[in-house]
Amino acid sequence: MSVFEPMEIEFLLSQQHGRLATVGADGQPHVVPVAFRFDEELDVIDVGGPIVARTKKFRDAQRNSRVTFLVDDILPPWRPRGIEIRGEARILPVGGNLIHEGFSPDIIRITPRRIVVWGVKANREGSARNVTVVDLSPDGSGSGP
Repeated sequence: MSVFEPMEIEFLLSQQHGRLATVGADGQPHVVPVAFRFDEELDVIDVGGPIVARTKKFRDAQRNSRVTFLVDDILPPWRPRGIEIRGEARILPVGGNLIHEGFSPDIIRITPRRIVVWGVKANREGSARNVTVVDLSPDGSGSGP
């Protein structure tokens, strides 16, 4: 069972990019646009890029696993909608090619801990909730049993 509701999953699958916020070594926030993939099976967000392992966001996520990921858009005439996912990041050496052909294999995998949603559901109301994710992988990678 997913921590995301069906309309939230539909929204995540319809998007190709989001914004990842990390915390730098100096304590300053750092926000950048990123390519991502929502993994329905594992209920995680995978972030990657052509040189992701050489980026500040990658180093930040290695040092401090607390991150926020945001996906949003605006439908005409003015209907903003989005999902903010606060969670824990893990660095993994594989999976980048599943986001986009030609990406480096390394990824930042985000496990949701809090989900904030607005404009996505049929009633367009916002909501926020904490989530508990059960990691079934033996090594804690979120890669399954």
